[in-house]
Amino acid sequence: MQSTNFLSKGSNVRNAHNSVKKQLLLASGFDLLVSDKIPQSVSSICILPFVSFLELEQWLLALLSRWWRRGLWTAMSSFVIVFLILSMLLNTGVSVNFTDVFESSWAPDHIAVVGDQVTLSLDSASGCGFESKFKYLFGKASAQIKLVEGDSAGTVIAFYMSSEGANHDELDFEFLGNVSGEPYLVQTNVYVNGTGDREQRHGLWFDPTVDFHTYSFFWNHHSIIFSVDDIPIRVFKNKEKKGVPYPKNQGMGIYGSLWNADDWATQGGRVKTNWSHSPFVTTFRSFVIDACDLSGEDTITAGAKCGKLAQFLWDKPAKKGLEKTKKRQFKMVQNKYLVYDYCKDTARFTQMPKECLY
Repeated sequence: MQSTNFLSKGSNVRNAHNSVKKQLLLASGFDLLVSDKIPQSVSSICILPFVSFLELEQWLLALLSRWWRRGLWTAMSSFVIVFLILSMLLNTGVSVNFTDVFESSWAPDHIAVVGDQVTLSLDSASGCGFESKFKYLFGKASAQIKLVEGDSAGTVIAFYMSSEGANHDELDFEFLGNVSGEPYLVQTNVYVNGTGDREQRHGLWFDPTVDFHTYSFFWNHHSIIFSVDDIPIRVFKNKEKKGVPYPKNQGMGIYGSLWNADDWATQGGRVKTNWSHSPFVTTFRSFVIDACDLSGEDTITAGAKCGKLAQFLWDKPAKKGLEKTKKRQFKMVQNKYLVYDYCKDTARFTQMPKECLY
């Protein structure tokens, strides 16, 4: 698959980054809050709100926008901003302690835990991985990840959720390495009852090797949402009524890994891993899990505990799909950064997957 170079250098990077930030704000409906006439301190604060799903925050932001438009910016506006920031902080969840929730799944000597950061390394001898001690059915899971710098061709960093067995369910983020100066591609995939082949690939609007960014799964009875910095990049809807299988019965663990996949990862396997640049290193931190814990539960008990519709916040009626602001952001990402979609690959599928037809 061909990819486009989404990254440039010097001032072009800064200009592109600022342009995308402004476009994402515009997609959020905050056209007045990115005006050059607004003080930098105010516009900087207003960039924060699109990292939350909560309807209250969206309502407050709309209120602030109306106040600004009508010239009603007062001390009360500042109070609302403070309230909004506190609301976001309270609702971002609490980062879990890595060793309390996760353990090594392979090559523990290639994993280092320092403070709240977990470093994975890959060399010619081995990659490595970790897994959660518990399984979850519906909810949200996220982690902040800083990807391998420099020449990462042939390597794959995976952050995913999965059940066990041949007929497993699985949700994937896979970060496909590339040669120096070329952008990372993010591949997402959905497995249901052991069947995958539902890949999408996206470019990113930033360099993911420079700093940490948040990658998250949101999973309920209605849809699965893959997000980057809480901006939705993919939505897999529940279409069971159309005969499309949907993951809803198997609890999934949370996993991370770094491994060599130079037979396919970079330019279809044409570019191989350059081991002279090893060890390749990626870092995870700030794991947040807000999901139904299935620890010690059998399948029947799990369904009763986690499967009741609207029992938890993530299954309330308001969470049936993307709200208005997120729909705009999602549409922008699909238009600008989607580089491959299995639903459009007619050369690959003689008969398109059923979910692609509706």
